[in-house]
Amino acid sequence: MSTARTATPMQVIPGKGLGFLTLGSSLHSVLSRLKSHPQTYPSIDVAYSPTRPLAEPVVLTLPPNGLRLRFDGPDQRLRLIEVLDFHKTPLVYKNNEVVKTSKSQDRQSASSGPTFRHVYNRLFGPSYPGEYIPPADGSPYGTYVLSYPGVAFSFPLQHSAWSEQCDFVALLSSSAASPATSMAIFQGTSWAEARTQLFTVAPQYPRSPSLIGKAKEGVPDEVEEIKIYGGGHIEVVRRSSPPFKITLSETTPQDLIAELGPPDAIYRRSDRRISIHGTPGAVRSHPMSPPPGQTLDTADTDQSSNNSVTDDSDDDMSPPNADPSSLPTECFFNYFHHGFDAFISYPTASGQPFPGSDIPDRPPPPPSNNLTVTKLILHGNVPGSYPFNRHRRSRWKIILNSSNDVITSESHYDDVSRRLKEVWRGSYANPADEEALNRGMVLNRGWGDSPESSVEFLGGWEESAGGRQRSVQPGQDGAHGLGNTELYGFPGLLFEVLKNGAISCLTIY
Repeated sequence: MSTARTATPMQVIPGKGLGFLTLGSSLHSVLSRLKSHPQTYPSIDVAYSPTRPLAEPVVLTLPPNGLRLRFDGPDQRLRLIEVLDFHKTPLVYKNNEVVKTSKSQDRQSASSGPTFRHVYNRLFGPSYPGEYIPPADGSPYGTYVLSYPGVAFSFPLQHSAWSEQCDFVALLSSSAASPATSMAIFQGTSWAEARTQLFTVAPQYPRSPSLIGKAKEGVPDEVEEIKIYGGGHIEVVRRSSPPFKITLSETTPQDLIAELGPPDAIYRRSDRRISIHGTPGAVRSHPMSPPPGQTLDTADTDQSSNNSVTDDSDDDMSPPNADPSSLPTECFFNYFHHGFDAFISYPTASGQPFPGSDIPDRPPPPPSNNLTVTKLILHGNVPGSYPFNRHRRSRWKIILNSSNDVITSESHYDDVSRRLKEVWRGSYANPADEEALNRGMVLNRGWGDSPESSVEFLGGWEESAGGRQRSVQPGQDGAHGLGNTELYGFPGLLFEVLKNGAISCLTIY
């Protein structure tokens, strides 16, 4: 395997990061940065749980660089940086080399790290006693983990030399200890404390490194969560700024730009091939937005930036234009770093409020020539999905009633479907309408040659004799060879669901 070596040494910053890798950064941000430097990072392995991709951690391994990055599943934020090979990436701490190359190290393995003396005397100084982990496989060596706030080193130690009464400084300085084999950077006062809450404690730093140290008025604040109240009412919760509300068919493009800044791109296309499934003239006792199989025209499901069904060539992805007065009719504001797209169109009727909620029902808006936000498309960035890494993950909550009964973006769709059917039970005109909710329309994102797709890493990891990851070619589903998903509709909501039950995309209209 070819190896890569970072030309510029990466700064070790305990409790914060390694070089440009900052704890708390989004998976989308880190992966996009790594992919933009293929000569430095020529190989990136992505591992995740194919059955629980939003519950289990996502792991990026950079074999030529000797690094491993761990992200939590629900929020996809960097929680742990590990150096597994000290000689593939040069490291410095306060202008001191982490690995001091000398003739005495020639006889050691190529991946050996700093000695305890170097760490103790030259780098981080005195430390509290660490933690000894006995060997579990009959090996003569255990592991001594020496922790400092935000950084820890693992030293192989002869098990026969270990004793609770030993002076750990003398022990690690003796011939019974070998140079460090790995280093971890994390948030916490010690590794023993941090590992118990590694994936649950709130990260100190934002998802986007560009926000670190910036004034609030200089860069738009990042979106933490989107709350959906029904009836076209949406609340956008931000990291440090007050939340702001989006009301479909009332909020203008100017409002979005004022709160979020200009979009990362503007996508112009109108593809209504899916409207063939409509059934004009359907009569309902309650004017509800119908589920898939009856009409999907109102959802414009495949209009955002991850459109991959392109039999024609009328796509137009443009740089952002901060002047809403020059917008074309019906376009998408693509906020890749916020995790969603906003459909800009003329006002139209929104989905109805949830029964039992305190959200009032709005009458259809009068005809208008003013462009407004009529739909919001929230992207899950689920590993293994066709549009993986196009957007960073967007987390959301559906507030079902005034008692704050909620459905979250991490919910399995079976649970989502069950609860929404209970909410809307009795509101359909006949049993056939209600039964239609049980049928999902298949959407294949794997066919066609889409210029919008940024997919590079697809598929999952599988149990094997060596526990290795399995690579899957772009455009393939890890298990089935196609990027097929299923669409399920409820009033005002359209879910795009993967075969494992994870929600890949939610459209609010």
